[in-house]
Amino acid sequence: MALKVYSYSGCGTCRKALKWLDARKTPYTLVAIRETPPTKAELSKMLAVYGGEVRRLFNTSGLDYKALNMKDKLPKLSAAEALGLLAKNGNLVKRPFVLAEKGGAVGFDEAVLEKLLA
Repeated sequence: MALKVYSYSGCGTCRKALKWLDARKTPYTLVAIRETPPTKAELSKMLAVYGGEVRRLFNTSGLDYKALNMKDKLPKLSAAEALGLLAKNGNLVKRPFVLAEKGGAVGFDEAVLEKLLA
């Protein structure tokens, strides 16, 4: 399975990650995160990668996060409720959201992606 990269074209971090992948000729499937958010199953897989820390999956600097007052609401939500929100609103998901056969990563960290691709 090639990488599946959920990205937003207006996101500088996403563009940087895609440029990095392209420079390494890494095959990936690109998905527009705002139009097609990750599924609950994909979000659950990523949640496991991050040891159940649901906050790590949220774009905490995003406008939707702030508008929905997620800073106060998130600690009161169950993991299932939080994943449901993320699956409905791609703007809430930290990006890029990268899935691979053996794990995944959110955000762009070269060392993390190198390990994921190894």
